[in-house]
Amino acid sequence: MKTIFLATTLSLLGLAFVSPVLAERKITMSSDQQEVLDLVQEMTGAFQEGAIEDVVAVYEPGAQIMFEPGVPISAEDQIRASFSAMAKLNPAFDYYNGHEVYVSGDIAIHFAPWKMTAKAPDGSDIHQSGLSVAVMRRQPDGSWRMIIDNPHGDRLLKQ
Repeated sequence: MKTIFLATTLSLLGLAFVSPVLAERKITMSSDQQEVLDLVQEMTGAFQEGAIEDVVAVYEPGAQIMFEPGVPISAEDQIRASFSAMAKLNPAFDYYNGHEVYVSGDIAIHFAPWKMTAKAPDGSDIHQSGLSVAVMRRQPDGSWRMIIDNPHGDRLLKQ
């Protein structure tokens, strides 16, 4: 029993020492993972350009978006109004630590820490950051659409 425990402990310690090396390796994404990442990047680009109809088209009807931490909305008119109001601030996003995308069948999840800078109507600078957690579903035509979008995925860590 002690041998198994010792072997398990040493294996875990070995993984702890190897993990920084693994983190530095470039991860190759599958085509599904790349399509999901492309969807996120296209949506972010459209949002930064103020192309609200292109942003809204990324979501399935009934999708839930958390514009405020812990407050999901799914009404398309509220989603459109929220994105329109935010776009007027000229946001610029930076996914400064990269992206993680996992796909299981027709469901995918995307994680990415982000920083955003924008200008308030009075000209003052706005700085926000968070962890984006987004869930996508493959559509019958093979494309992906978001069903849950939570840019405040780290809110519980901040409490």
